[in-house]
Amino acid sequence: MNYEGVRGTKILNKPPIKTIKTEYDDIYDCVDFYDQPAFHHPLLKNHNYHPQMKPSLLTKESIPTASRSATLQPMGLSDGGCPVGTVPIRRYTKEDVIRQKLLPPPEDTVHVVDPPLTNRDNFNDSKTRRIKPLKGYKLAIVSTEDNPNNKFGGASMIAAIYNPRSTGQQHSACRLKLIKGKNIIQTGWRVDPTLYGDNRTRVFIHFDDGTNSCFDLLCPSFVIVSQNITLGQPLPHTSTIHGKLYDMAFQIKWDQEKGNWWLFLDNVAIGFWPKEVFDDFGNFATKVEWGGVVYSPAGVLEPPMGSGLYPLMRSTTVNAYCRVITLLNDKGQNIDLLGSKLPTFSTTPMLYTVIDVPNYPGLDYNHTILYGGPGEI
Repeated sequence: MNYEGVRGTKILNKPPIKTIKTEYDDIYDCVDFYDQPAFHHPLLKNHNYHPQMKPSLLTKESIPTASRSATLQPMGLSDGGCPVGTVPIRRYTKEDVIRQKLLPPPEDTVHVVDPPLTNRDNFNDSKTRRIKPLKGYKLAIVSTEDNPNNKFGGASMIAAIYNPRSTGQQHSACRLKLIKGKNIIQTGWRVDPTLYGDNRTRVFIHFDDGTNSCFDLLCPSFVIVSQNITLGQPLPHTSTIHGKLYDMAFQIKWDQEKGNWWLFLDNVAIGFWPKEVFDDFGNFATKVEWGGVVYSPAGVLEPPMGSGLYPLMRSTTVNAYCRVITLLNDKGQNIDLLGSKLPTFSTTPMLYTVIDVPNYPGLDYNHTILYGGPGEI
């Protein structure tokens, strides 16, 4: 379904009940729960969602975030966050809206090389469909195969947080991505001057239904429930090579009772993509990706990805990683990935590479992905 996106500042910025200004000069308005952008969607006009919305008990199962080598990223707005019944929405300026018109088309997936029908039962089968990113994008990812018989009810990762240099229309990101046909949802961290107007590392989500696509809350696709954590929020600390490591847990889960897709950051429920905003994304995804993506316009050198180093040493002290990657079936149960090597894909191995390590040493890591590269120096 096509709909009028959330474009201008009059629609994006609602009268606040409280305003919070951060140390990064971002302004977040605490707006009434029912005034948030999601409820501009034509199919949500008669919704029954409310500020006390919570995921079902099955959906709330947490993932282990503790690590002896990395520090969890502190999150949350200052001043106690927003009052009950309100949610934090980043305030946008006219300059933001003008700059965001320069955003590239969304990262796309084109299916090529259909497998023989006999190979479509196994999501690990390397002969199933391959991917080709949209021009300008470079990937270094691990994924399941895009098999229409797959039924994934969620996935997660604990990702090392870095701040790869990105300027102009470049961006560099680490993301968890769930796909079913033309429907795609993502979360992770990114450095994106065009989207955010600075070079800070920020939490993001992305929505694409094949017709409409947007980051964070720039179109009516995601319902915020958290009063203290929001989207596009800067991460105060980033990892340094051979120095202190910071990481963060990103998780997307399908709620079997309500049918919505929930986002968790460090096991905190942030909000959900309502089932109404998708044409066909009920119950499960057919493909999941973990890893890095960068973008650079034609004629501009490629930016670094992850820590900016190739994952040659297989060391989490120098390489960007996604540790303890998990995958759920359509009943919300964990699929055992330990010892199961997943397909890897790198658009340009000379610039960026990725390694899948199904049994990385230490309980803190389990199935781990190492990825990254310097780009074009």
